Parts: sequence; C-alpha cells; structure tokens
Amino acid sequence: MAEYTRKQVVEEANKLAKMMASTDEIDRFKQIEAKLNENQKIQALIKKMKALQKQAVNFQAYGKQEALKKVEAEIDRIQDEIDEIPIVQEFKDSQVVINDILQLVSNTIAREVTNEVIRSTNGDILAGETGSKVGRSSCGH
Repeated sequence: MAEYTRKQVVEEANKLAKMMASTDEIDRFKQIEAKLNENQKIQALIKKMKALQKQAVNFQAYGKQEALKKVEAEIDRIQDEIDEIPIVQEFKDSQVVINDILQLVSNTIAREVTNEVIRSTNGDILAGETGSKVGRSSCGH
C-alpha cells in the first residue's frame, strides 16, 4: 500500500476543494449571491437591520429593556420581510444544498478512512473493529 505524506494529503484535499468549487451547485450559489448583492431593497433592509442590531446591543448594555424589546421586534419584522423575498429563499435553499454536499463529502472521507484502517489491520468492517480486537476473548487473553 502506498504511503502519503501529510502534505500530499492536503494537496489532494485542495484539489478536491477546487473540484467542488466548480460544481453546478456552487455556480448557482454565486449567481444567486450576486443577485442578492445587487438588490437595492435587500441591501437597504440589511443596512437598517445592522443599525438596529447596534442599537439593541447598546440598549442591552444600558439595561433599557423596553427600548430593547421594541428594537428586537423591529429586527424580527425586517428579518421576516427579507425572508419573504423570493431570491433570499433561493439563496438559503442553495446554501442547504451546498452544506449537504460538504457533509456528504466529509462523512464519506471519515467513513472511508475508518474502513481503510479496519481493512489494513484485517479487522471486521461490519463490526467496526480493527484487527487488534478480532479474536480476543473478553477475558483479556
């Protein structure tokens, strides 16, 4: 079996990252993000929400609970307004798809590394045990 250095593994991971960044899903994400950034209504709402969030931090710091409640309610209202814009939902859906792909790749790598360790020690993949455990009795022999 070939042995790889940590540097080689990281280089391969970088290649995989570049491959993933060139998928249709990532292209779609970039297109949607560009539309979001160009949408003046969304940008104005985000700017307003950020200003309100700063106010909320100040109100919280100074113990102004009534003012804080009002600002938080306005932040929630603006967030709901933003969420109702179709391109925003598309963006969120696109993020979910990309996160699912990243999770799939990550889980696949983790599973295959584990399986390879088990195989290389003549272990039992179905039991999830390396060869160091196979054939040992519970008495410690």
